Amino acid sequence: MKSIFLSHEQVFTRPFPLFQTVGSTAPASDLVLLTIPDDGFSVDGGKVNWYLADGKCADRFGRDNDCAVCAVRPALLFEPGEEKQLKHVRETEGLTTAEFGTYPLVVLDPSLRDMAEKQFADGALPDTGKRITVCGEALPVYRLGGRQLVRIEARSGATGYVQLSDGTVVSEGDSVFLELRPVRWLYDAANRLLVSGMALMAGLDREKAADYLSGDFLRELTDEEEPALPENAPFRVEEHDELSLIRAFVEADIPVFIHGLSGDGKSDRVKEIDPQVLDIELVNETPETINGRAVYNEAKDEIIDIKPVWLVKLERLCEDGELHILFFDELTNATKQTQSVIFKIVLERFVNNRWPLPPNARIVAAGNDRSESSSAHDLAEPLFGRFAHIYIRTTVENWMPWAIRKSINPYVLEFLANNDLYLRTAYTGTEGHADPRRWEMVSRALDSSGNDFSLLAPLVGRDTADAFIRFFRARQLSVIGQYSDEELARFNAARRYQLAQQCLYAAAARPREARELVSRLGPEYLAWFEYVLARKAKDTKNR
Repeated sequence: MKSIFLSHEQVFTRPFPLFQTVGSTAPASDLVLLTIPDDGFSVDGGKVNWYLADGKCADRFGRDNDCAVCAVRPALLFEPGEEKQLKHVRETEGLTTAEFGTYPLVVLDPSLRDMAEKQFADGALPDTGKRITVCGEALPVYRLGGRQLVRIEARSGATGYVQLSDGTVVSEGDSVFLELRPVRWLYDAANRLLVSGMALMAGLDREKAADYLSGDFLRELTDEEEPALPENAPFRVEEHDELSLIRAFVEADIPVFIHGLSGDGKSDRVKEIDPQVLDIELVNETPETINGRAVYNEAKDEIIDIKPVWLVKLERLCEDGELHILFFDELTNATKQTQSVIFKIVLERFVNNRWPLPPNARIVAAGNDRSESSSAHDLAEPLFGRFAHIYIRTTVENWMPWAIRKSINPYVLEFLANNDLYLRTAYTGTEGHADPRRWEMVSRALDSSGNDFSLLAPLVGRDTADAFIRFFRARQLSVIGQYSDEELARFNAARRYQLAQQCLYAAAARPREARELVSRLGPEYLAWFEYVLARKAKDTKNR
């Protein structure tokens, strides 16, 4: 991985797709605000001028104007396999973001400033031994509880003061603590590129900034040594996939909201936890159908409340004493009135203030991204706050194990293993497009037709169908080759699947060597190899 300046062409002339989405303005971190020698033309509304390559700049309004004073907005180019270092990858409104590394981004919370200053003055603020370079000077990183801090002196301000992101005003020459926070990057997977969501640093001319980016910056960004857990610690820190996270919160009786794009398998994940899940499509519901109806009984001259049908079904379902999920799907597409009814149910576990949910019922909700639906609404803050939020991002790597369990057609698996960008294509409204759900539809069409590839275009679009056909018309390599363990360790998921697919074609002549090589890639790739090999052999036999 290396850090670079972006070029004028990448931002303005032929901009990367992410700049077409977010524009070319750069918000300023608090570190930038404290250290940029503002001449009155460097910062405006929290946005700042920033360096491009080749002596070019982007100004604070996002225009390609020359600027005398600029901040640094890093970009990172990564090699295949290095994307595994990214954390919290999220796709929202057509933009993918990810976290990578930490940097002094924001001023310390006001409630902790006096404590930090007192400990610093007393010489009691622990020094972690790490260093962060600010304006060419390596500054110590301190620890306050679980927070890492850098103490910065305000060196800028044509007016003699700086206003930081939380409204704090700092006079020039004063010192302030900034907290190291995870850096959120704009993520362009196709170009293996990360662009910082904001300008991170300032106080360096272009040459010194270039030296810093090519030198100490990446080391300082990623210099995170996680302390080992104490022996016999009464707690643990585990890696969770999306499914295990949902399961954990369901078992803890904490409502879960699953975010994701259409076709990402949100409901499928819920069904894996509870095959008998009660699924309520809220786009088709009204407050009355959720809350139940009030009916006038003329004979008794009284109003009778009738339970909603879904609650009767849920009560019967929960009679077995097992945990069962009440799944409110498309909550973001429900009207505000319906969302208010759901909020009462989530908050109080009562329906219409009358009927309690069964004690073994668990609540899960889901919604599509607003970029996919003009009728989608943001959740009201009180409703949003009642859920644990899990963000689904389906990739070829995490889709393949599910696809094998569901017996997806082997041609679909082969194609996507080698062409992961086709897992999801843009919706145009004029023809089919690809997403994980539609590839399952392709699988069913191929299985029922004896692998008739001409059926693909109405499902995934002509361009994707043509790419699919071209891939299998091309002569596939059957040479295995020799790979050291070190070489295989550097392969990313896509390259491993490509090698496993290459071994499929070699398996006819050299089955033992092909299987041995795939087994060295990892058990998930061996499972894929054996499944595709067996399915294709079965299909050939049945012809």
